[in-house]
Amino acid sequence: MKRRKFLYGTAGALAALTGGAFVLRDRPGGSAMAETFEITKTEEEWRAILTEQQFAVLRQEATERAFTSPLNDEKRAGLFHCAGCDLPLYSSAAKYDSGTGWPSFWEALPDAIGTRPDNSLFMTRTECHCRRCGGHQGHIFDDGPPPTGKRHCINGIALTFKPGATMPS
Repeated sequence: MKRRKFLYGTAGALAALTGGAFVLRDRPGGSAMAETFEITKTEEEWRAILTEQQFAVLRQEATERAFTSPLNDEKRAGLFHCAGCDLPLYSSAAKYDSGTGWPSFWEALPDAIGTRPDNSLFMTRTECHCRRCGGHQGHIFDDGPPPTGKRHCINGIALTFKPGATMPS
């Protein structure tokens, strides 16, 4: 069994048991929430503006169940923003169908994403988060298409989509 298929199956099973998302708490390597960000809120303030599932993903680094986000099938031109602070993170021009069940992009917009090592699930991955609010977005892998060879595998629930939006000049 390939590692990716095993991990997706495990993530899906855990998500099904927990109502759509699972949380890996106390992960080795710490949390993006320990960093300092331009936008900060208390846990209560985040809970007031996010749905329960958004809070689990953005603030607790959960993972949504594969193939559940409508943004996975989004094909219109526009920008994908952080659901926590509305910072534009990804352009539809960099989106592609990775077949993984999560929205995937070969690059982020300039100065949009922060990264750190994630040593959970018995491997080292690159976790990515919104550089402005620290909201967990997903992970970056080295199996993407040209021109970068990267796959930003992103939780759709961590994003909002604005059709027709473009970066301000």
